[in-house]
Amino acid sequence: MTEIQLSTQTHDAAAVVAVRGELDVSNSQQFDDYLAEASAGTDRVVLDLSAVDFMDTSALAVVVTHWRRQVDAGGMFLLAGARYRYTKALWITGLADRLPLYDSVDDALAAPRPEPGTGPATGAGSPASDNAASDDETAG
Repeated sequence: MTEIQLSTQTHDAAAVVAVRGELDVSNSQQFDDYLAEASAGTDRVVLDLSAVDFMDTSALAVVVTHWRRQVDAGGMFLLAGARYRYTKALWITGLADRLPLYDSVDDALAAPRPEPGTGPATGAGSPASDNAASDDETAG
């Protein structure tokens, strides 16, 4: 089983869930269970992916499920720090253009709530979605 480290911190009314390691089929259930517990009782979740070394589509399915659940309940589910090199599944599937992505946890925490009736923030134009591919290319 691939080891991952999960932790949660509270910032104001938001739960910030930090993930370290590789997110794959061997730990996607653990990841799903942890996100469910961490997001209970809050309407704003920030998923910090800055220390993720790999993400497969099973982990991506967990992220999408929690994003939809949070948005359907009137909340926000934001991703922070996703690095293209390690989370390519977000871009390959086109979800990087739909999920709200931010360069850092601080940027995600500062994100405004969507206006009522306009739907969820989609991440279009957010800093991470604009810069992620170019960051990877310069990293070598």
